[in-house]
Order: sequence, then C-alpha cells, then structure tokens
Amino acid sequence: MDWNRVEGNWKQLKGQVKEQWGKLTDDDLDVIAGRREQLEGKLQERYGLTKDRVRSEIDSWYASQKWQ
Repeated sequence: MDWNRVEGNWKQLKGQVKEQWGKLTDDDLDVIAGRREQLEGKLQERYGLTKDRVRSEIDSWYASQKWQ
C-alpha cells in the first residue's frame, strides 16, 4: 500500500475521511495531516477500537478509493 498518496492528497481526502469516520473533528484531521499512525491513534481514541480493527478499517477505506 502506498500511503504517500493519502499524505499528498490529504486536503482533498479530509472530507472523505470525515464522511467515513464522523467522530473525527476538523482539529483531529488537521493533527492527522495524512499520517497513517496519527489516523490510527485518533480512530482508536474516538471509537474505542483495537489497533487491528482500526488497521483493517483503514485498509478497507484505502482500497475503496478511486485511485486503485
């Protein structure tokens, strides 16, 4: 997986991320700034999910993006 695509297009993807995970705030998205580790941590914090579950959800979201 080439996460650099997410980092490079973060401004455009923030809306899609917020649509997918509505508990993330605009401030959260600014802190995440496209970094996967930050996204994982915020999702664990906001949703109370395990690290494995968060990784799986992020992988599914990534695979659903149109660049594939």
